[in-house]
Amino acid sequence: MPTELDLRSYVAEPLAGVHSFAQLVLPIQGRVIMDIKGSGAIVHPQRAAFVEPGLVHEASATGPNQSLILDFDLAAVPDATAARLAERPYAPISAPAAKLIEFIGLLRAQSGASRQTLDHWLPLLLETLAQQEIRPASRLSAALGRIEANPGQPWSTDTMAKAAYMSVSSLHRVFRDEMQTTPQAWLTDMRLRWACRQLAETDLPIAQLATLAGYADQSALTHAMRRAMDVTPLAYRKRERQNQTKI
Repeated sequence: MPTELDLRSYVAEPLAGVHSFAQLVLPIQGRVIMDIKGSGAIVHPQRAAFVEPGLVHEASATGPNQSLILDFDLAAVPDATAARLAERPYAPISAPAAKLIEFIGLLRAQSGASRQTLDHWLPLLLETLAQQEIRPASRLSAALGRIEANPGQPWSTDTMAKAAYMSVSSLHRVFRDEMQTTPQAWLTDMRLRWACRQLAETDLPIAQLATLAGYADQSALTHAMRRAMDVTPLAYRKRERQNQTKI
C-alpha cells in the first residue's frame, strides 16, 4: 500500500480498529490513551505508538489533542527496523525524531504531503524512532524528497550531498548502489518528470513552469523535452488534455 498521512484528534470514547498495514501514532499536541493488544500506555509529543498489522488496538483522549497518523506497508521496511519497532510499540521520540515529525507535519500543511514525498522520508523516520544507525540509503531518500519538493533550486552535486549529509564521493557511490544512476542524471530526469506532471495537471504558464522546474527559461525546457521525448511543452500539454478528455 502507498504511505498515507492523516491528522487526527481523538475523543473520550475509545476508537478501536485492526488493519492489514502498519501504523504510527505521532502525537504533536496533548495526550492519547492507547491500548495495543492489551498493552496500554499514554502517548504524547515525547512518545510514539507503533501498531503492527493485524493487532487490535484502540485510542481515546480526555483533552485537546492532535496526532499525525502514518499508515505504511511494513513489508517495505527492512526486517531489522521492523523488529526494533515491534520490540517497543511505545517508542520515545528523540529530538531528531521530533524534528522529522515536525517537518513532515509542515509538508502536510503546505502541500498535502504527496505519497511519494512520504515514501522518501519514511525510512529515515523509522530508523530514527527505532534508534538505529541511519543507513546512507535512508539519508539519500530523505534528500531526494527535499529536492523533489523544490526542483527549481540551483541543485548541484555539492548541495545534494549536503542535503543528504554525506560527501560528494559518498553521494555518487550511494546513487550508484541504490539507484543505478548518477546524481546529475537523476536530477535531470526528475526535473523533466516534474515539468511533465505540471503540464498535464495544471494551467501554469509554460515559462513560469519551466523556471519552477529548474530550467533557465522556456526555451531550455523545450530543448530538454525535444531531446528526451521529441515533443514540445505545448504539444505535450495539448496531448495530455485530450487524453484526459477521452477518459
